[in-house]
Amino acid sequence: MQKIGGATKEYGLDKHGLNNLGNVYWNLTSTELVEMVIKRQEGTLANGGSLAVKTGLYTGRSPNDKFVVQEQSSEKHIWWGEVNKPISEDNFNTVHRHLLSYFEGHDLFVQDLFVGADPQFQMPIRVITKDAWHNLFARNMFICPEKPRKAGGHIPEFTVINAPNFQSIPERDGTNSETFILVHFGKKLILIGGTSYAGEIKKSIFSVMNYKLPLQNVLSMHCSANVSKKGDVAIFFGLSGTGKTTLSADPERRLIGDDEHGWSDNGVFNFEGGCYAKVINLSEEEEPEIYKTTRMFGTILENVPIDIKSREIDLNDSSLTENTRASYPVTHIENCVYPGVGGHPKNIIMLTCDAFGVLPPIAKITPEQAMYHFLSGYTAKIAGTERGMGKEPQATFSACFGAPFMALHPTVYSRLLGEKIAKHKSNCWLVNTGWTGGPYGIGKRMDIHHTRALLNAALDGALENVPFREGKIFGLHSPVSCPGVPSEILHPVNVWANKEEYLVKVRELAMRFHDNFKSFSSMVSPEVLEAGPKLG
Repeated sequence: MQKIGGATKEYGLDKHGLNNLGNVYWNLTSTELVEMVIKRQEGTLANGGSLAVKTGLYTGRSPNDKFVVQEQSSEKHIWWGEVNKPISEDNFNTVHRHLLSYFEGHDLFVQDLFVGADPQFQMPIRVITKDAWHNLFARNMFICPEKPRKAGGHIPEFTVINAPNFQSIPERDGTNSETFILVHFGKKLILIGGTSYAGEIKKSIFSVMNYKLPLQNVLSMHCSANVSKKGDVAIFFGLSGTGKTTLSADPERRLIGDDEHGWSDNGVFNFEGGCYAKVINLSEEEEPEIYKTTRMFGTILENVPIDIKSREIDLNDSSLTENTRASYPVTHIENCVYPGVGGHPKNIIMLTCDAFGVLPPIAKITPEQAMYHFLSGYTAKIAGTERGMGKEPQATFSACFGAPFMALHPTVYSRLLGEKIAKHKSNCWLVNTGWTGGPYGIGKRMDIHHTRALLNAALDGALENVPFREGKIFGLHSPVSCPGVPSEILHPVNVWANKEEYLVKVRELAMRFHDNFKSFSSMVSPEVLEAGPKLG
C-alpha cells in the first residue's frame, strides 16, 4: 500500500479495519482530484472548468434503502418508523465485514473534513471513497481544514465509507435491495453501497447532526440562510424544489449556506462548506449567482448532459433526470459568508410548493402557526428528487420540512423552534412558490420575480405598515399590496377562474392538513393545535 498526499499518522485506515489496500490518496486538493477523475475516466471536463459526471441508475436519494442500526446507545432517542427503519447490528456487521474484504487491493480516496462552522459544535469527519469524484464531492460539501496537508492530528468522530459498486445481498443482510445506506450511531460509522448518487453522503452526515445537536439544545434545520448588509439574518425552510437555494442566493444579501444549519445560543451556523443546487432549467437571468458556478473549476455537475465535442453543457436537458445537480464550494458564490456563521434570525421563511394552488404567495404567521406548519411540512415533491418519482409533483407532508433526515421525533425540533422564536422574537412567514390560479396542470407556477419582490418587502420591513387580510379557512394573513407585485395575486381566489373549484380545493387541502396532524395532536399545546386550518 502506498500513501499519497497528506496522510494522517495518528489515525490510519487500519483503525477502520481497512488493510491490504492499493494506493491510498489522502486529502488531495480539488485540483489533484479533478486530475484523478479525468485520468480514471470518471467524468468529463466541461467548458469553463466544471466536471460532468453521471450517477447511473440512481439519480436521486433512495429512502427505502436507508437504515439505522438498532443499538443500545441510540435506540431510545431514535424516531423509529418509515423514516428511520431499524436494522440489526448483526446485519450491519455482516455488510461491514464483506465491504472491508471488497476493498482489499483497491485504491481509495480519503478526505479529513469538518461539519459545522461554529467551532463550539464542529464535528470532525472522515469520508473514504472508492471513486475520486465522490471524494471531490465531499471536499466541496464539507469544511476543509485550514491546512489540509497537515491533518495528522485529525481524529474523525464519524466516518463515511462509500462504495458505489459494492452491493449487499438482501436475503443475507436484511436490506431492502442491493443498495444500502446504513447509519450506526454507536460505532459512528456510515456505510453506503450500490448507488453513485453523491447526495447520500451529504444527507447521511446531515442525519447525524440532526441526531447529535438537539441533544445539546441546538436546533438543527433543513434550511438555507442569508444575511443583509445590516446584519439581519433570514432562514428559509423548505424541501428540495421549493426554492431554498435559489431564493437565498440573493445578490443583495450574503449567503451563509443553502441547505443545512444549526441554531444555537450563539446564532445560526452552516453545517457545510459547499452547496448542492438543483440546476435543471437554471436561468442566467433569474439565478445568476448559481448559474456562474456551473462554469467554474471544481464544480461537479451531476447528470447534466454535455456535448462531448464542444464540451458545452445543457442545463435544460432532463434526459438523464429532472434532478440534475451542481456541487460547489460556497466560496464560488461571490457574496458568501465564510465561515458560515451569523446572528439570530430576524425573519423565518417557510417555503412550500403548493400543488393545489390555494395558498397565498406570502403570509405573515404567528409563532403558533409557524410551529404548526413546521410540524406539517406541506409541499409538493418535485420530480426526480427521490428514486421512483414521476414527472408530476406529488403533494406531501414532511415534518420539519425534512423528515427523511430527522433522526429524532419531529416534536423535539418543533419545541426548540418555538423556544427560539419566542426568545429572539423572530418574524415568521409562509411563502408559496408553487402554483397559483389553479392546481398543477391548470394553474401556473408562481413568478419568481413576484416571489423575490414579496420576500424583499418582508425582509426589509416594507410590509410592516401594510394592511393584511385573513383567510377564512387557513387563517393566514396576506398583505393587500406589495411594491412590484400585482395586488390581485396576493389573495389566491382572485386568480382562479372557477371560484367554486377553489373552495373545494381549499377544503380538500385543509382536510389533508388535519389528517396529517393527527399524529402530533396529543403532543403539542392547544394553541399550536388551534393554529391549523378551520373546517367548521
